[in-house]
Amino acid sequence: MPSVTHDDAPLLADLMPWSVAPPRLGRAWPAGPDAASLRARWDALMKAEGPDREALFGPTRSRTLTSAVPGLPGRSGGTGRLVRESGPCPEPVRVLAAPFDEQWLVPDHRLIDAARPELWRVADEHQVFVVEQTPAAEPSGPPLLATAVLPLTPPHGPRAGRVRPLYRRPGGREPNLAPGLTEFLADRVAADRVDPLDVLGWILVTARPGPRGIEVPLTADPDTWSRGVGLGRRALWLMRRDGDRPKLPGGRRPYVRAPLPARPVELRYDPDQEALLLDEGRVSPVPAGAWDFHVGGVRVLDAWFARRTEPAEPGTLEAVRPATWPQNWTSELLELITVLALLAELRPEQDGLTVRERLTAEDLRTAGVLPVVESARRPASVLDHDEEGPEGQFTLL
Repeated sequence: MPSVTHDDAPLLADLMPWSVAPPRLGRAWPAGPDAASLRARWDALMKAEGPDREALFGPTRSRTLTSAVPGLPGRSGGTGRLVRESGPCPEPVRVLAAPFDEQWLVPDHRLIDAARPELWRVADEHQVFVVEQTPAAEPSGPPLLATAVLPLTPPHGPRAGRVRPLYRRPGGREPNLAPGLTEFLADRVAADRVDPLDVLGWILVTARPGPRGIEVPLTADPDTWSRGVGLGRRALWLMRRDGDRPKLPGGRRPYVRAPLPARPVELRYDPDQEALLLDEGRVSPVPAGAWDFHVGGVRVLDAWFARRTEPAEPGTLEAVRPATWPQNWTSELLELITVLALLAELRPEQDGLTVRERLTAEDLRTAGVLPVVESARRPASVLDHDEEGPEGQFTLL
């Protein structure tokens, strides 16, 4: 992390004031790494009747087969009670199920205990979700992750913290930044303009856990700002994994050297050969930085593999899954190794970033940027179209 001391550094909660808890499913089966399996799970639920359907569904205090709930914003899932549903599966969407683990979700409000509709309303191709990570004993990894898809509360392992969207409205409009912050920073670092993505990039590489929450030291030094933003923009591109696919230099790119088995059960790492071993399957070269990459004290590659291979209870919808290891999982694994390796390569530069001419929270208060007005901590009004309520009724706006 950047070499700074804990002082009156601004808090992330003030710089990005609007935050929401991540969606919580309440049941594991509506999400998974294979979209076809989700459709098969839905079909199995639709074929079941009476007590069998209820058992497969997994009722909670928040959701049962007779719950009446509105549709998810921007999605076409049904709003009739599940006890009498017989329609096709809503088209699965990409979500971040756990750190660096993009999976699929059936986007149906009836299946999700706490969907956080305010996040769905602002989820589009322009959005970036910043996810706070639970502090853990070393090695803990980055305190913040960024993703282009909606993040969920992980079903197992460290719980994700608050989600802070970069934009308060669809279309990349109204940055979720303290009002006046970008103008303040542009003046201090002598820039014509500071883009919200510049601020986010800076936050990703300088944020640190502190006694008051996640702290973000700021700078008035143009060179320091430029260097930090450059590092952060690259980290952001790697975390979002959109646009051009990241690649390691030729000769360092991971490849499958020995075919992966149909149903691997064990993941190991050979540091001497820089090889990732899935039973007798072999992927190399895998840099040590990728293997050792942790988030919240958990090794990312171990957790990613476990979520695809852990046994499920027979007779449950979670047990509906691919019979053999799909080829696309291998492609995703190779890309994940690449992303983790490139992020690990950025760490020495991040650690060597000394924040000069530091700006404090008091400086922001003097400039009128802080304290943040309470309206900035609440979601913006983005209800510019009808949203379907329970049983097909339309919500009154």
